[in-house]
Amino acid sequence: MSSGTPAIIVEGVGKRYRLGEIGGAGLRRAAARVLRHAREARPTLWALRDVELRIDQGEVVGIIGRNGAGKSTLLKILARITEPTAGVSRTRGRVGALLEVGTGFHPELTGRENVFLNGAILGMSTAEVRQRFDEIIDFAGVARFVDTPLKRYSSGMELRLAFAVAAHLEPDVIVVDEVLAVGDAEFQRRCLGRMSELTEEGRTVLFVTHDHGAMARLVSRVVWLEAGQVVADGPPPEVLRDYLGSVPAVRAGQPMAAVRRAGAVVVKSVDVFSQAAQRRIDPVRGSPLHLSLGFELTEPVTGLDLGFYLKSEDGTWLLNEAWSDDHGAMPVDRPSEYTATLVVPPVLTAGRYTLALWMGSPYETLIDEDVANFDIEPRLEDRQEAIRRPRAMQPAVRWELIRS
Repeated sequence: MSSGTPAIIVEGVGKRYRLGEIGGAGLRRAAARVLRHAREARPTLWALRDVELRIDQGEVVGIIGRNGAGKSTLLKILARITEPTAGVSRTRGRVGALLEVGTGFHPELTGRENVFLNGAILGMSTAEVRQRFDEIIDFAGVARFVDTPLKRYSSGMELRLAFAVAAHLEPDVIVVDEVLAVGDAEFQRRCLGRMSELTEEGRTVLFVTHDHGAMARLVSRVVWLEAGQVVADGPPPEVLRDYLGSVPAVRAGQPMAAVRRAGAVVVKSVDVFSQAAQRRIDPVRGSPLHLSLGFELTEPVTGLDLGFYLKSEDGTWLLNEAWSDDHGAMPVDRPSEYTATLVVPPVLTAGRYTLALWMGSPYETLIDEDVANFDIEPRLEDRQEAIRRPRAMQPAVRWELIRS
C-alpha cells in the first residue's frame, strides 16, 4: 500500500546520446579524429524524452518495452548512475541498483572485500555492513569462496553476490534490470521472494523483466515505454494486455520481416507454423509448433546463443529454451545467413501466444524482446466446451476405463 510519500519524482526527463565513437590507433590519429568530430555535427539519439513519473514510497513498479525503448536508461538515471540531459529526477533515500553483473565490484578484491566496498558505495557504515554480512553471504551461496578474488567467480556466483548485496543492505529504493534472467530458476525464485519481502518492509522497487507473469504477481503498477516515452502507466493486467497486443502478428508461410541489428547480428525474419506434408500451415492444436528465425552474421560472434520464450495472453512464461541447453555455443564461425528452428511438441492449447527472442553470448545480451504474436487454432473436431476450458496445456492424453 502506497504511503503517499514520493520516493521518486521524474519531471520532463530526457536523455540524449551522440552517435559515433571515437577510437584510435595512435595518438596522432586519435587527436585528428577528436578535432574532426569537434567540427562536425554528429547525429544524436534521444533515449528518453519528456518522461513524467511519480512513484510513492512502498510502490512496486514494473517497466516494460521493446529493445531501445529507454528502460535501462531510465533505471540508470533513477539509480544516479547517469544524469539526464533535460528535466529533473529526484530519488529519496539510498538506492540499491543491480543493472549489470559486477556493477560496483572490483575483480581483484575478494567477495568479502567487495561486499564492504559496495556497502560503502551505497552509503552504509562498516558496522551496518558487518551486521548483515552473514545474511548476504548465505543468500548468495558463496560462503566457501568469500575470501577468493572475484575474478575467479563464475558469472552466476558474481550475479548472486551482486543481488544479495543490493537487496540486503536495506536501500530505500532498489532498481533491478533484466540481469535476473541469467540466474537459474531457483535463484530467480529467491530473488523474487526477496523483492516481495522488501515491499512488505515498505521499500520502493522498480524492475525490468520479460517474465510478465512474475511481474503481474509482484507489481502494483506497470509503466510501458516506447521510443523513450511513456505510452501507458497503470494496473498490470490492462497495461500488459495492451503491450502484448501491440506486438505484430505473424501468419504461417508469410515470414514477418523483423529487422533488428545488434552488433554483428542482423535478425531478418520470424516465422511460426505447423507442417502438413511439405506445406507450412497456421499453427493448429495437436501438431508440433515450429518457431523459426532467419538471421545474418556480419562477422563471427564468440559463444553466440539463441533462445525462444513463449508467453500466454496474461504474460505467463510457458516456454524458455536456448540452443545452448543441448548443444553449447552455436556453430556459426563465419559470416553468413542462417535459419534456426525450434520444434515444440504438441502440448499447447488453442489460443493467442507471444513469441520472444533472446540472442547474445556469455559476455553480453544483443537482442531481448517480444517479436511476434500468433494464434494456435483448434482442430475441426475440438468441442467448443473443450476449447473454452481454461488451461495452459492440452496434450494428447489417453483415458482408460476398466470394469472390475
